[in-house]
Amino acid sequence: MLVAGVDSSTQSTKVLLCEAADGTIVDQASAPHPPGTECPPQAWREALARAGEDLLPRAAAVGVAGQQHGMVVLDESAEVIRPALLWNDLRSAGAAAELVAERGPRWWAERTGSVPNASFTVTKLRWLAEHEPGNAARVYRVMLPHDYVTWGLIAGPPMTREPVTDRGDASGTGYFSPADGAWLPEVAAGALGHQVRLPRVARPAEAVGETAWGAVVSAGTGDNMAAALGLGLAPGEIAVSIGTSGTAYAVTTVPSADPSGAIAGFADATGRFLPLVCTINAALVLDAVAAMLGTDSAGLSARALAAAPGAGGITLLPYFDGERTPVRPAATGALQGLTTRNATPENLARAAVEAVVASLADVASLLHPDGAQPERPPLSSVMLIGGGARSEAVRAAAPGIFGVPVDVPEPEEYVALGAARQAAWALAGTPDPPAWPRRPAQRYEGPAQPGIRERFASLRDATTGWDGGLPGTQTP
Repeated sequence: MLVAGVDSSTQSTKVLLCEAADGTIVDQASAPHPPGTECPPQAWREALARAGEDLLPRAAAVGVAGQQHGMVVLDESAEVIRPALLWNDLRSAGAAAELVAERGPRWWAERTGSVPNASFTVTKLRWLAEHEPGNAARVYRVMLPHDYVTWGLIAGPPMTREPVTDRGDASGTGYFSPADGAWLPEVAAGALGHQVRLPRVARPAEAVGETAWGAVVSAGTGDNMAAALGLGLAPGEIAVSIGTSGTAYAVTTVPSADPSGAIAGFADATGRFLPLVCTINAALVLDAVAAMLGTDSAGLSARALAAAPGAGGITLLPYFDGERTPVRPAATGALQGLTTRNATPENLARAAVEAVVASLADVASLLHPDGAQPERPPLSSVMLIGGGARSEAVRAAAPGIFGVPVDVPEPEEYVALGAARQAAWALAGTPDPPAWPRRPAQRYEGPAQPGIRERFASLRDATTGWDGGLPGTQTP
């Protein structure tokens, strides 16, 4: 029996067709999404129709994982009001600051698990109310990207189908309590200015409907929650993903509440919790530097491997598009330590790789892998995934910068795989997810390179006052 897992990400829709019993992948396809930080939600359904045309009809169950935080707003006729604002649209940074100031960071952490930043849906609702009041007044229902795609899969007229979500994706809105497993509708209303309808929160293994061809539809979840499920991440382990964004997360049995705002206290897709730290800048920084050097990802990796650790003294701050952790939405990149002797393509490539890895190691160090202990035990290893983890230069640099061995599972679409595993779980109706075997992983080890992290931290702190542009300059 086959199940399908869908990854509706920022850039594309990917579909995996897997054996329900063990997760063996039998087929896969993808279709692109429009570029930008906002997107017509219908484009996600159209991409799924293209990618899944030959795959979905073969599946007995389907699960959808989607990019977190996106704001999909519908009117009373179930019509989309405006393009969805995506997680990486930072125009609501001012709204985020307002919301945090209104209630205080400790209140947000204790009630919602997270202190909202510009990525969170609640801040986008406030932005809509302030900048597009006409559209805000029309909002009857608010959904997340995966909710909208799942809703489209369930058979029946839109007005008769009940939108659903799961506690994992709901925990990234800023108006949901992961600890209680319940919406905080008054928070959404306070941001937008009036009450709105929110999707029903389904149980982790719940079958929420059927497709037109009779396949079971699972609740779906957020992309990070699905990746943890696809990896088989267990309590006490930390995964670091280098994708469009960079994330580090751990599965725990207790909720997180960090008033500093660095850790997002999400729920996972199984009934547990997923404390997570996120950076805006990850693989796209590597792509940008590769383009600057007139090469591609493979060429950047080769150049970086040709340079010694430390990049000849060059340090890059990779905050090209502002940053989420630390909260610096107006930050830009910075390069320190250039001389006529070290300004080589190899050193610049190495500096880019070290910058992305050091930034992720910096935020990963904030996590409590066991969730419950006030003192963080030392890490024993890190699991490295995502498109950026396919770079041999990243794999080689990571152990020295993290200071522990790094396990790199074989390249796979782990978000879609986790969505497929959830679909198989809903199909089976068992208390726990099906025990799919983990993908093989290669271990990378190397001597510690603490100086790289120290130089990164020094440049990070020294440039805090530069955000928004240096004196006499203008930023776009």
